Amino acid sequence: MATATAEEQAGFADLGLKPEILDALSALGYEEPTPIQRETIPSLLDGRDLLGQAATGTGKTAAFALPVIQHIPRDRKGSDPAGLVLVPTRELAMQVSEAVHRYGAGLGVRVLPVYGGQPIVRQLRELQRGVDVVVATPGRALDHIARGTLRLDGLRTVVLDEADEMLDMGFAEDIDAILDNAPSERQTVLFSATMPRRIDALARRHLKDPVRVRIEREEPAAGEAPRVREIAFVVPRAQKAAALGRVLDVEAPEAAIVFCRTREQVDQLSETLNGRGYRAEALHGGLSQEQRDRVMGRLRAGTADLLVATDVAARGLDVEQLTHVVNYDVPSAPESYVHRIGRVGRAGREGVAITLAEPREHRMLKSIERTIRRRIPVEKVPTVADLRTRRLELTQAALRESLLEDADLDRFRVVVETLADEFDVMDVALAAVKLVHEAGGSATDEEDIPDVAVPERSQAQRAVPGGRAPDGRASGGRRERRQPGAGTARLFVGAGRAAGIRPQDLVGAIAGESRLSGRDIGAIEIADRFSLVEVPQDAVEEVIQVLRRATIKGRRPIVRRDRDR
Repeated sequence: MATATAEEQAGFADLGLKPEILDALSALGYEEPTPIQRETIPSLLDGRDLLGQAATGTGKTAAFALPVIQHIPRDRKGSDPAGLVLVPTRELAMQVSEAVHRYGAGLGVRVLPVYGGQPIVRQLRELQRGVDVVVATPGRALDHIARGTLRLDGLRTVVLDEADEMLDMGFAEDIDAILDNAPSERQTVLFSATMPRRIDALARRHLKDPVRVRIEREEPAAGEAPRVREIAFVVPRAQKAAALGRVLDVEAPEAAIVFCRTREQVDQLSETLNGRGYRAEALHGGLSQEQRDRVMGRLRAGTADLLVATDVAARGLDVEQLTHVVNYDVPSAPESYVHRIGRVGRAGREGVAITLAEPREHRMLKSIERTIRRRIPVEKVPTVADLRTRRLELTQAALRESLLEDADLDRFRVVVETLADEFDVMDVALAAVKLVHEAGGSATDEEDIPDVAVPERSQAQRAVPGGRAPDGRASGGRRERRQPGAGTARLFVGAGRAAGIRPQDLVGAIAGESRLSGRDIGAIEIADRFSLVEVPQDAVEEVIQVLRRATIKGRRPIVRRDRDR
């Protein structure tokens, strides 16, 4: 390998790395260390334990991998690894293993990824031959330790990468067992995107006087656009799939991950998106490892452009061409939001993080904003006019690209010249553009998605969790509860006990999508084939529209004023 010049190596050379590692970094195009690398590498080279907080995409893999490689003795004897990196998922194990291999190529570093879903025979064979660094998921690492095939006697460094995700996935006991089996005189490094109390407790148990480093995701300079554009849309539950399709049509992502809460929702939404003409793949814990590999292969090869996934299934994924992340539901924990949007905006690339929130989830958005210490702008769902404008822009861009490429257009000249004898050239061009535009697909959604007003909460609501005043009454953000004797109206809903309708189903559908709270809703009568609901007179039309759009027990019932009132 050619040796890089001193000028090319200056940034990393100042950190004290070996020439062979500097050569590898130069060959990979690394010019200067990122903030996390600059802050952590010197301390790790000195042998200090380290507790680091850094978001995905800040360069933390190189931050811990380079010191691990440098600590491997040149004249090593024996087959036991000198470095062990624990990661939450198979995908991340493969990515970290590949990175260690590239960084340590000049030193002949032997690295082995160890994870479930891979034939254990190959892992046993490689461990017996001897490796320098093992990158493993906790469960499979503990399995090998119990078998006696992974011996930790020669271990110099243990790294816990994305420790918060490993704890979320239930690996706490496995991590404790592994670290208890490791030599006491070792270096321990812990990286986490978030720092909940249990991470601090883990660090207190296993790290000795650690250096603490916290690196925020790099913010753009003044006047620059942010690398990750974060936006939210507030939409009724019944309109979420349509709103997602509209947003994707306008954004036109190169590749996107759509996060859902449950496996069932993943399957349903991926089927809906495929029905709308997208190339969507589902990814969740119900798939076998072989199925997961096929899904990821299609996404990376470009034969799929949308991945609909649960949080657990998508952990550790790094897809280079990923441009958009969509939260189909607002994450229940702010830390999950941090991990999700960390899939984009990596290594200086730009990305977009989109959140679809139901009206009742608006409070959860505020909680996320407090955690990430920045505002998430709430925008209106694109209209049909916006969509048509965007598709015209895409058509114009395609035509411009064809002209700039100096494509073989001469063979069409005779067609234009012949038509120009009969029609104006501008009319010929307009007709051609129309054909190109319509060939690319035209809008199928001809109805705009209704706006949802999300009022600001009152001071009383902000002060008390759950949005209720100290006396238990609903307060702020919704209309005042009607006084006794206020005008009411009764609505007829064409579904009853035979359809499994319960009073709470109707209350949930109304309160979840309208400005009314549960306390605003009056008497509810459930008959076999219909239901009657009493609501304030001034909210009748709003509630009718809400219930007509809502799906209750899998159906959209007829809703109208009760004719007997």
